[in-house]
Parts: sequence; structure tokens; C-alpha cells
Amino acid sequence: QTTSGSSYFDYALLFDCDGVIIETEELHRLAYNAAFQSANLQIDGKPVEWTVEYYDVLQNTVGGGKNKMFYHFRNTTGAFPDPNPNPTLEEQQALIDALQNHKTELYKELIEKKAEPRPGVLKLMDQALADPKVAVGVCSASTKEAALKVLDVTLGEERRDKLNICILGNDVSKLKPDPMIYATAAERLHIDPKRCVVIEDSLIGLQAAKGAGMKCLITYTSSTEGEDFFGHGADAKVSDLESASITLEKLFQPIQESEEAQIRI
Repeated sequence: QTTSGSSYFDYALLFDCDGVIIETEELHRLAYNAAFQSANLQIDGKPVEWTVEYYDVLQNTVGGGKNKMFYHFRNTTGAFPDPNPNPTLEEQQALIDALQNHKTELYKELIEKKAEPRPGVLKLMDQALADPKVAVGVCSASTKEAALKVLDVTLGEERRDKLNICILGNDVSKLKPDPMIYATAAERLHIDPKRCVVIEDSLIGLQAAKGAGMKCLITYTSSTEGEDFFGHGADAKVSDLESASITLEKLFQPIQESEEAQIRI
């Protein structure tokens, strides 16, 4: 939804949530494993558990938590948990829904204890929020409940209320790497995608941003640093926003000169 401010902006700065605003992927993994353990999930007598290495693959391949679980059971293991390895589609959906609901509650508890914003994120966001020509938003594949918890803890209520747009996983029918979430943001803000800059941390996020025709700056994490971001069209790549001294001017000055110009870091 569009939350505040004018409907007329010259530019937009759009943030992914997990991995960009905070490094959450390990917390997601721990919450999934706790949900699996609580449900006593086993396949061929072995507990269902996602390792760090396997979760790195999942987060760079599949967008959205439910899709990750479907991918795991349908593609990786080729079977659903005992005692019903070949459930109906309705039974599959019911299991995934229940697991996701419990995982979200566990994740929110972890966020409350451990969430800290990544370096430079709040500084850049505040700079953009102070500029009336720049719309600021968050576009995340996370469930609304989980993402709002992250935003409340890391941004605070006052800063979150200033966001011009916030589109979360439940708000669109197709998740990243599909560009729908970013295309929807540009449409609602009435901004040409060429005048939008996206901050992402993963390959699927990059693919979504570029698919929508936007510039994309990657702030990689330990889980995603090995990905070929430039090979997939990234405009720039940094370890974090603070160490690279990323400012609003660095991101948008080139676009002011030419919509085809590259971000200069």
C-alpha cells in the first residue's frame, strides 16, 4: 500500500528487506528448522533439516518461504515427510501453510532478540525520506507478518510510517525472481522504472529488479557474495552501504544526467 507523501516523485529508492535492511537469512533458517523439528518431520526416518550450505542455494534459487518448502519436498527430496510421502495437492498445501505459520511465529521471536540494521541502511533511507523528489519503499517476498516485524524492530514506527510504499509477499501473486513486485511499486508511485534504484542482496532479487527495468545495487551477504551479480546485470555491487559511502547523490546523479547512465560507486 502507499502509506504517505505525494503521488508525484521524480525518483524512487526501493529496498528489499531480508539481507538488505538486516541480515536475516540465518534467522530464517533456524526458524524453519525449529518448525520442522516441532512437527517431527522425517523422510525415510531422517529428520528434515536445512544446512547453511543448502539454505544458501534455496535463497538464491526460490523466492518466498512456502515456495522454498515446496521446492525442497518436490525437487530436492522428491517426497513429502513420513508417513505420507505422496500427499494430495490439498494435503501438501495444508502442511506447508501450517509449517509457514509456525515458522513465522518462531522467526518473530528471533527478530525481537537479534535484529540489527545493516551498516548504512538507515542513514541512506533517512537521506531519501528527507528528499521530497524521492519516493522510498520496501518490496519484500517475506510474508507480511514477518516483514512488518522486521521493519518495526529495525526502522521504528515513525520511520516506517514515512515510507511511501510497502509491498510484501502477500500483496502480489508472483514472487521474486518475477518482476511483479517492483513493477507494481513503479505503477503505484507513477514513476518510470528507469528512474528507480533497487537495493538487493540476492540473485533472485536482482533478477526481479532488472526484469522490471530498474537499476539495482547489490549489497551482498556472506550467503550471496559468490553469486555472479554482474553477469546477471547488476549496476553496482558493494559489501555494505556504509563502507562504500553510498549516498543519494551517488545513486541518482547519473540518472539525472541520463536514464541510461550507470550508477557510479
